[in-house]
Amino acid sequence: MASTISSSLYTTPSYLPFSLNQAPSPSLSPSASKFSVLSKRRQFSILLQPRASASSQKTPPPGAAAAGAVRGDERLRQVHSIAEFEEALRSAKNRLVVVEYAASHSANSQRMYPFVVELSRACGDVDFLLVMGDESEQTRALCRREGIDRVPHFAFYKGMEKVHDEEGIGPDQLAGDVLYYGDSHSAVVQLHSRADADRLIDDHRGPAGKLLVLDVGLKHCGPCVKVYPTVVKLSRSMADTTVFARMNGDENESCMEFLKAMDVVEVPTFLFIRDGKISGRYVGSGKGELIGEILRYQGVKVT
Repeated sequence: MASTISSSLYTTPSYLPFSLNQAPSPSLSPSASKFSVLSKRRQFSILLQPRASASSQKTPPPGAAAAGAVRGDERLRQVHSIAEFEEALRSAKNRLVVVEYAASHSANSQRMYPFVVELSRACGDVDFLLVMGDESEQTRALCRREGIDRVPHFAFYKGMEKVHDEEGIGPDQLAGDVLYYGDSHSAVVQLHSRADADRLIDDHRGPAGKLLVLDVGLKHCGPCVKVYPTVVKLSRSMADTTVFARMNGDENESCMEFLKAMDVVEVPTFLFIRDGKISGRYVGSGKGELIGEILRYQGVKVT
């Protein structure tokens, strides 16, 4: 499955209309909230940083208990006002910030909260914030300013700029989003301009050069996010023979010029480059098809 450049926004079904005045309902018990969450997290454990050990046990912040809070949530910071929110984004600088907008009456917020805690502990280079929309008039004002009317809603920020947001998603999709927008430590080379791409291609010219697999996508492309965990795994398992790189075409004008020069009209597109020349391409997010194409351009016979 692929998205055209002109229609790349990825939407998902909403969970629950967000009423700022609705009275909270009784919270789920922690054991019920955690049902199957840890097993889902293990599917992504190979992709994420080693889980940090908790140095202390904290009482869950006000409002978080109503969202199914679990112990060890010290890396999920609750903010209570627009001023706190903006300060948290400023202090993060260029790190990815994931903001969960929740409400005490939302059963889906309750179910997602324990997983967000686990993810925050696993991803040491990502900041996680919690906004309880029905906590106070200040948090209601923040939700109104950010256009949040359904929960749970997740927004992703870098350098004070919102780069992505989604609602109605589950643990697997959230983990994939965090990896896609926050990846700064995998073997995948991150390209931010046409010059970056040209340098990488030049580095692998000649008979000793490796096969270059260039993953071209867009910031808000759902299929691009879906296939990226596979790209990360392959970048590690095929490191001896293949170099994997990624570029978001809508990051800046230089990247978009590169997409046009490479005749990329749908995303995700994978360009297979050998000795400075494009040997072929694969358009789509099918994991099996992508692996088969990579093996083919490595010279492996696929039956």
